[in-house]
Amino acid sequence: MDGVVLITGIMAAGKSTVAQALAERLPRAAHVRGDVFRRMVVSGRAEYEPGAGPESEAEAQLRLRHRLSAATADAYARAGFTAVVQDVLLGEHLTAYTALVRTRPLYVVVLAPDPRVVAQREAGRAKTGYGAWTVEQLDAGLRADTPRIGLWLDTSGQTPAQTVDAILAAPGQARVN
Repeated sequence: MDGVVLITGIMAAGKSTVAQALAERLPRAAHVRGDVFRRMVVSGRAEYEPGAGPESEAEAQLRLRHRLSAATADAYARAGFTAVVQDVLLGEHLTAYTALVRTRPLYVVVLAPDPRVVAQREAGRAKTGYGAWTVEQLDAGLRADTPRIGLWLDTSGQTPAQTVDAILAAPGQARVN
């Protein structure tokens, strides 16, 4: 795989782990973590929470984060790296993000484990990312509102290595353009 590979899914779906493992298996790759751009805002950060409207400061900051992440992925790809991007991109945000990335080919991988598995993973990890969201809310948004583009994987029973194997075995299914 070359170009840009986007790995998305709800929090605790395994995005960070899988993106890192995929980047390590490619000959020349960079792992672009979307949340890094959120954390760069030191003061005045507006967290994206349920009910944030399209004109809210939280929405504006989320879109800025996406633009920065996409531009970074494109810069790595121009330099000859496969950019493996990892972020929560659900609903219309996934479509908007794929339009921001200029590099081709562009691959999309959606990690969609069972929400009960996600809840178990979330309970067992040191970081907590849900804030005002629940696993059920995000999972419903993933399954009902997110366009069915790219490669969707139910990773409930997979190890990260098995998930990477599945991604590398199906680049044609993951490629969106």
